[in-house]
Amino acid sequence: MKKTGILMPVSALPSTTGVGELGRASYQWIDIMKENGVKIWQILPLNPVGYGNSPYQPYSSCAGDELYISLDLLYDAGLLDKKPDTFRENAKSVDYTAVRAFKESYLREAYEKFKAKDGQNNPAYKDFISQEWVYTYGVFRALKFANKGACWNEWKTEDKDWPNSRKPLTKDVEEEVRYQCFLQYIFFTQWMDVKKYANESGIEIMGDVPFYVGLDSVDVWSGKENFLLDTDGRPVFIAGVPPDYFSATGQRWGNPIYDWEYLKKNGYKFWVDRIGYSNKLFDIIRIDHFRAFDTFWKIPTSCPTAVDGEWIEAPGYEVIDTLNKEIPDVNLVAEDLGNLRPEVLELKDHYHLKGMRILLFSIDTNGKYARDISKDIENIIFYTGTHDNDTLMQWYKGLTVAAKRKVREFLKKQGIKSGSIKDRLLTYVLNSKAEYAIIPLADIIGLGKEGHINTPGTVGSPNWEWHMTDFKKAGEELARYKNLIINR
Repeated sequence: MKKTGILMPVSALPSTTGVGELGRASYQWIDIMKENGVKIWQILPLNPVGYGNSPYQPYSSCAGDELYISLDLLYDAGLLDKKPDTFRENAKSVDYTAVRAFKESYLREAYEKFKAKDGQNNPAYKDFISQEWVYTYGVFRALKFANKGACWNEWKTEDKDWPNSRKPLTKDVEEEVRYQCFLQYIFFTQWMDVKKYANESGIEIMGDVPFYVGLDSVDVWSGKENFLLDTDGRPVFIAGVPPDYFSATGQRWGNPIYDWEYLKKNGYKFWVDRIGYSNKLFDIIRIDHFRAFDTFWKIPTSCPTAVDGEWIEAPGYEVIDTLNKEIPDVNLVAEDLGNLRPEVLELKDHYHLKGMRILLFSIDTNGKYARDISKDIENIIFYTGTHDNDTLMQWYKGLTVAAKRKVREFLKKQGIKSGSIKDRLLTYVLNSKAEYAIIPLADIIGLGKEGHINTPGTVGSPNWEWHMTDFKKAGEELARYKNLIINR
C-alpha cells in the first residue's frame, strides 16, 4: 500500500514556549495530517540534544529531552499552580539555552507538586523507573550538573567510575537524580499519549535512531566496554565519513567507534536494548547511517579532519539477525545514501528493508536533457529532501537558468505540465511508484533557506533551530495536495 508521510521535527512545532512540545500543537498537527490523508509522521531523534544542540549527539539513546515536555499539560494535571507564561511565542528559531532556562523553574515546581501528591508511589511511575536505564540516566545528568556540565571523562574520578563502583550518592545529588527520573516519566507519558492519538488517527510514527551515540552520553559513560576508548575514557578512534558531496575534507563526527568484538561476545545486547526501547516509542525505526552496519569509516582521533581513515567491515548480518530474533515485530528502514559499495545494498535487500531516494540527487541536469538517474523504485522511500539537504525551493533557486529549464522540460515529459515548479516537483514525487513518499513540511510550504534544518559538517546555529509560528500555511498547502496524497 502506498503511503505519504511528512518529515516534521517535534522541535519545530508551534508553541507558546519557543520550542515544539508534546502538547496541544502535537495533537493539532496530527489532526491536520489525518484530514489530508497523511499516513506517516517522520520525526528527528527525541533524545536530549548534546553538543551543538544536535539530536545526533544526544546524552542518551533512551531518554527524551525534557525540552519537549508540555507545560500546559503539567498545569492541566495540577502540577503547576498557575498557567505558564508565554515565551518567544512567535519565534522563528529555537533558542535552546533561553528556552531551557525559561522552562526550568516550571519543571522544578511540577516535581515538587508531584512529590507532594505522593506521585512517587504511583504504580505507573514505579514501573517506569524500575527500568535500569532510567536511574542510571538520572545519575549521569545529576553528576554532570555537579561537575559543571563537563564531559564525563573530565569528571572527578569517583564520579567517572560510578557505573562500576555504584557508591552511595550525596543527598543533594540523589535528589537531583529523582528529579531527572521524574522528567523522564513525564516525557514518556506525554509522548506515548501523542503516539496513541496518532495511531488511532491512522498515522504511524517514524522515529530516527543515529547509528552512533555521542561521547558525552550515559551510553558511553555506563558502557565503556562497548567502545574503543583509552584508559582515560577518550576515544582511540572516532566516526565520520570521508570526503563527499557535503565536504571536501569529509565529516569528522567525533562519536566513539564500537568495539564490535566485545559486542559480539555480549550477544549485541547494547543494540538489542537500544532498538528494543525505540520500538516502544515508534512504529517505524529509521537507522541513520545504515551503511556502517556493512563498513564504517574509522578515523584516528589525532587526525584533524576525516580525510585520513580506513573502511572497516562490521558484522551487520549478525546484528540484524539478532535484532529480528529478539525484537520480532521491529520495523526498520535504512538511510542508505551516499557512495556505497554494493554490499551495503545487498545487506539492506537481504532483510527487505526500505531504502531512501532523494529527488534533489535524482534529477541530473548535466547532460543535454535532465534525467532521473535513480532507477530503483521497489521498496524505497522517495523524499524531496531530508533534514540534511537544501529545501526543495532552495535547491531549485540555486540551479542555473539552463538547469531550471531542463528540470521543467523533464517534468513536462512526465506529463506534469501545470502549476508552480513546487507543485510540479511534489506531483512527481507523489505520483511515483515508491511505496512511501515523504516530504519535509518546509517543502510542502515552499520555504527556501529559512526552512533548512541542518548543514552536515557544521556545528551550532542555525542548525536544528527552524521553528514554525503557526499551522496556517501548513494546513492550507497540505489541503492543496490532498487529492494527490489520498490517491497514491
